[in-house]
Amino acid sequence: MDVITKVKLHSGSIFQEVLKNKVLFLMLSPVILYFIIFHYLVMPGAYVAFVDYNISKGIFGSDFIGLKNFEFLIKNGDLWNITKNTFLYNFVFLALGNVIQIVFAIMLSEIAGKWFKKISQSVLLLPHFISMVIVGVFAYNLFNYNTGFMNTMLTSLGLERYEFYSDPEIWKYIIVAFKIWSATGYGMIVYLATITGINHDLYEAAYMDGASRWQRIRYMTLPMLKPTFILLLLFGLGGILKGSFDLFYNLIGTNSVLYPQTDIIDTYVFRSLVGQFNFSMGAAVGFYQSLFGLLLVLTVNLIVRKIEPDSALF
Repeated sequence: MDVITKVKLHSGSIFQEVLKNKVLFLMLSPVILYFIIFHYLVMPGAYVAFVDYNISKGIFGSDFIGLKNFEFLIKNGDLWNITKNTFLYNFVFLALGNVIQIVFAIMLSEIAGKWFKKISQSVLLLPHFISMVIVGVFAYNLFNYNTGFMNTMLTSLGLERYEFYSDPEIWKYIIVAFKIWSATGYGMIVYLATITGINHDLYEAAYMDGASRWQRIRYMTLPMLKPTFILLLLFGLGGILKGSFDLFYNLIGTNSVLYPQTDIIDTYVFRSLVGQFNFSMGAAVGFYQSLFGLLLVLTVNLIVRKIEPDSALF
């Protein structure tokens, strides 16, 4: 069978699938249009990363300079620092966040009281809907040198005030704490739904066989959650170089003292575009960000496919 015949058969099967599930594909159409318009049609704009962009000349009329934008980023050390910060922050968000979400999902699933479970789930989910602008104001009122709650507590105990906004090291932990606080409730829902879908007859059989609650969690719930964990991990790795811009910008702002430990790719691109009007540099960093994420997902998916074929994306 030649290649053309295979393509025709594949196209025919796709067309039959669309006709068979036309209502579902109609419901998906807004999402498909969104990705086509805002993610695929704009892809030629990546060419900005390889030119000395001039607004009057346009993207394709600007002078082509090849990899000089990338070369500048590598030589001045910015690329390594923002890549390291972005990768480490997102790795902690992904690993620690998923573990905490699994813990809370299991805890909620073990609670017998229906109303207490609903109230607890709502309370945990609430931070997800709080704007990061408000979180930034909240953090400022906590750590401000003169009137912040933390320094007020320190002085009331007879201790000296602490300059939080001059210590880059401590903000690594503050940022992680706020991110986990904000994302735990929303991410927990996926794991809770997976637990809810597990056949309860299995738990009853294990209980009748004398398995304790911890044993049921260890040998039944956690293995059932592994495919979901791997799937979310693969999805998360695709954006491991895409930082939470709203979180970092509202907590750190333009405090350059904290940049060595808190500057990520997204905030760097933002300053390049707004402060320096360097569109080419911002596009170069964005292109590098997307390429790194693509290669990382392909690599990890290949490893997962070798170890656990059923959990791989493709």
